[in-house]
Amino acid sequence: MDMIVAYDIADPRRLNKTAKIIKDYGTRVQKSVFEVKVDSRRFAEMKRRIEELIEPFEDGVKYLPLCEKCTGTVEIIGQGVFIDPDEEYVLV
Repeated sequence: MDMIVAYDIADPRRLNKTAKIIKDYGTRVQKSVFEVKVDSRRFAEMKRRIEELIEPFEDGVKYLPLCEKCTGTVEIIGQGVFIDPDEEYVLV
């Protein structure tokens, strides 16, 4: 299934850990937004890992499934892939 995962995490430590978890399943497209393509088993695994980490009264995570028809109509203006400024880069 294709989905958008968006989050708002209050604590910087949990925020970074949440991003790392979601990176295991998808591609970052904005600072707190990922595109994820997973089967139901991998989705349950990702969701469980996130639920074990976040504080429900302080943090929020939204899973927005995309149907095949919706996925085919996605429009991108400007950069289509997020370049993470926090990652390390080596210039050669």
